[in-house]
Amino acid sequence: MEGDFIGPGPYRATKLWNETIKLFRGGMPLRRHWTHFRYYDLSFTGSEAVDYLHELLRRNHNFGPEVTRYQTLQLLRKFLKAHVIEDIKGRHGTEDFEDNGQLYRFPMLSPLKSFPTRPLLRDGSDLPRLIRWDDYEELPQPENIAPLKSAAMTSDLWNKRHSVAIGDVHECKLIRRKEITAKQVDHIWKSMTVTHLQRVLGLASLDGVLNPTHVNGKHIVHNVFSVNKTGIVILENKAEDMPYWVVSAMKCLANWPNGNESKQPVYPGFERDILRTVGDYFQRLKEPLLTFHLYEVFVNILSLLQEQEVATEALQVSCLLLPPPNRRRLQLLLRLMARVCQNPHLPALNDSISNRTLMVQMFSHCVLGSVDEMDLDELLATKLVTFMMEHHSTILQVPSKLRRQVEEHLSHLKRVQIKYAGSDTDFSASPAFCKQIHRVECEEQKVIGTQIPLNELLEGLIADKELPAKDKRKRLKQFQRLYPEVYHKRFPTEESKAAVIPEKTQRLKPSLMFFSFKKPLQPFQRSWSFRA
Repeated sequence: MEGDFIGPGPYRATKLWNETIKLFRGGMPLRRHWTHFRYYDLSFTGSEAVDYLHELLRRNHNFGPEVTRYQTLQLLRKFLKAHVIEDIKGRHGTEDFEDNGQLYRFPMLSPLKSFPTRPLLRDGSDLPRLIRWDDYEELPQPENIAPLKSAAMTSDLWNKRHSVAIGDVHECKLIRRKEITAKQVDHIWKSMTVTHLQRVLGLASLDGVLNPTHVNGKHIVHNVFSVNKTGIVILENKAEDMPYWVVSAMKCLANWPNGNESKQPVYPGFERDILRTVGDYFQRLKEPLLTFHLYEVFVNILSLLQEQEVATEALQVSCLLLPPPNRRRLQLLLRLMARVCQNPHLPALNDSISNRTLMVQMFSHCVLGSVDEMDLDELLATKLVTFMMEHHSTILQVPSKLRRQVEEHLSHLKRVQIKYAGSDTDFSASPAFCKQIHRVECEEQKVIGTQIPLNELLEGLIADKELPAKDKRKRLKQFQRLYPEVYHKRFPTEESKAAVIPEKTQRLKPSLMFFSFKKPLQPFQRSWSFRA
């Protein structure tokens, strides 16, 4: 029973837990076992459970062949504490599961995890709102976000847009936005990063995956810009950094055998003691490096590992959400793990397993972990850390596509724009959403959006008493040439036009009678001759 592949979505870790329990209960072979001169039907031994569940997890597409027998044993111990299984005497919780011949059985009903109940959010409300060009004041609080303003043109704004066509240019002025504050830059990075993550994961909503209130825009900006030439985060507060002795131990192991800066005497097993020192530091951290809040995000990314480019981009974006100290520790740890696995001069750090397997087993739980003890975090962490270790140089880079989008948006906010006097809508911003409408409704919107403003414009020209009659007739002719349908609807006959538009006054032509001559007309007299 390989089970179904569970893709990205809300509460994926809970779905994996429940799916594993269903597969284990439905496929585990049960038979009669004897112990202490008694037999128990429908039971199984600890070793049989480890064998079956180990093979089940290895064949399951959600986990893969990297699952070890020890991880399977750890999971069965969680099953016993969560009362998924019990021993033949009905005990659970306090007992420890052993990989031997001790008998176990399933209770009448194995408990499944219930999904957390959260209030339904309207579409897109779980994402922080992106700052637009017309946001002049301080951003409102998330719970008091004002409704989006309709993008329908008002008649006054339509008149301003079309005034050039009819020969009347209204007053306009250049508007330069106020200086963008650091707080607004942090908010823009937060909004665009969370939106980009949702798009990469292919989800309609991040509800049940990531709570945007747990995302800090300052952390994102710090992770992007406060780095050294190799991309490692630089911390402003040195108290948040790792102790000097831990950093020295990591350098010594990563650059073995040339990394002993302190010139300490090297003895047999010295490299193992150094690894133990580094491991103790990371295993004593109060929280995994990827934090509890982002656990569901990285569990969802696990379902994308088959598409390497998509998974890499998702990890790039997700790692930007980490607090800077966590991101710095993660960068140094993954670089150490990769160098240890690739260093041919480093001796074996364990007698039974390879250095690569040791690195994954020792540090996987330090990287990814769940706040809930009853979870599959050990299995999931192994798969994720293996991928991150192999692609650490790419994963911990700033995604170039996201950075370019943010820079273009910030550049747009700083541009000078033209704003007509009295206009109240900024059409430079893209619409917040769109929806499909019926054909009849579309035709009605055409009428509302064109005919009504044109009629109001025509009536305004007619009713304008301050406009000279000559200019009024000139503009009405221009209106008739541009919008003949609206014009003929208003003036269907010449009588209707004459009742509104004043007639052009006729000027009298001057008559010849008004001209007077100083001398009366005389008959023609020839005074000289052309003859010789």
